[in-house]
Amino acid sequence: MTLDRLPAHATFAGMTHGFPPNRTAALERLARFVPRAGRDYAARRNYDFGPNQHLHVSTLSPYLRSRLITEEEVLQAVLARHSPQAAEKFIQEVYWRTYWKGWLEQRPQVWSAYQAGTYRARNDIQTQSGLRQRWEQACTGDTGIDCFDFWAQELVNTGYLHNHARMWFASIWIFTLELPWELGADFFLRHLLDGDPASNTLSWRWVAGLQTVGKTYLARPDNIRKYTHNRFDPNGALATYAPPLPAQPAPTPAGLTDQQKPNGAANTGFLMTTEDLSPAHLFDLGLTPTHTLPLNASAGLSPLAMAPNVLAWQNAALKDACDRWQDRLGQIAEPALTADTIVTWAKDSGLQEIVTAYIPVGPTATSLAVAQTKLDIPIKQVQRRYDRAAWPCATKGFFKFKEHIPRLLSELGVAQAA
Repeated sequence: MTLDRLPAHATFAGMTHGFPPNRTAALERLARFVPRAGRDYAARRNYDFGPNQHLHVSTLSPYLRSRLITEEEVLQAVLARHSPQAAEKFIQEVYWRTYWKGWLEQRPQVWSAYQAGTYRARNDIQTQSGLRQRWEQACTGDTGIDCFDFWAQELVNTGYLHNHARMWFASIWIFTLELPWELGADFFLRHLLDGDPASNTLSWRWVAGLQTVGKTYLARPDNIRKYTHNRFDPNGALATYAPPLPAQPAPTPAGLTDQQKPNGAANTGFLMTTEDLSPAHLFDLGLTPTHTLPLNASAGLSPLAMAPNVLAWQNAALKDACDRWQDRLGQIAEPALTADTIVTWAKDSGLQEIVTAYIPVGPTATSLAVAQTKLDIPIKQVQRRYDRAAWPCATKGFFKFKEHIPRLLSELGVAQAA
């Protein structure tokens, strides 16, 4: 069986084009969603009506993941139309991603442990034929559980799943199919347009009872039936018990790095990465690069090949950002994939410093760290004020974090509707 093949009964023709990879599409999507960000979102956000019917959620996550559009812009637009009370649920959803980022940034060893677990599980499926068969059936949507199989196919062919479907999928993967959670998180990272080391890893840990130790998420047939509007009814097909996986207490949060700024070197290189495609804040700080290197290190998200549509989307989004800012970028190099390319580019260009938007935990950060060991010039990572204010609050659970949201909005100066 070929991994990630398209099952014959799937009906997803043309759906990989549902997220045009450019900032214009992101702004248009935001404008369409804003009127629904209040009561409609609060009442109907949990309903998954199926592909091309995700009308009651923003579907902005791929754009936020790459920061073709920023959290600050989204919050500004929503709160110009709705009061904080009316849009509370959506505001919290925006901050969930921020919280996950800040939590992992202070505990990077959790990402390293996930990567090690993924490699161990990959070795297991090479030697255990039963495990490999169950894993392949899950990835190709051939388990016989209709809702799960549909979501597997939807993910592979569209790069997107509704958040509620992601939770059900993860629960079924772990507790019904009894597959390693790391392989499920890896499957998501390879196929999601918004696949993010923090949000993805920590969400899977939460379902498995590892993030909030002992608290698991059980997918229930009645819940699936209700929130898919009776499209699926897996009664009798799912596990009825979700025992938490063996867990260690979360590491003690470490301090965050100090803020860095460009020093105005005569020959400055700029790394434009798929982690942040809105560089205006860097230019506002005085960045005037003579050379720019577009960088997509996403292949490092998984020991397996990334889905071609995901890499194509990221590369097109990267090109869109470079095209929009080409007058400010100096000489633009061919896109890079690895640390060695960064080193060669810096030396060939005679750079005195390299500047980039801050890169959180993940393969891009790893590439930069490796490149820095081979260079005698600094790579300066400039953090956004949004992250700098919010991430230090992510020391405990989200319910403690959300107490800070009113203050964080106030410090951003976000205009709020009455």
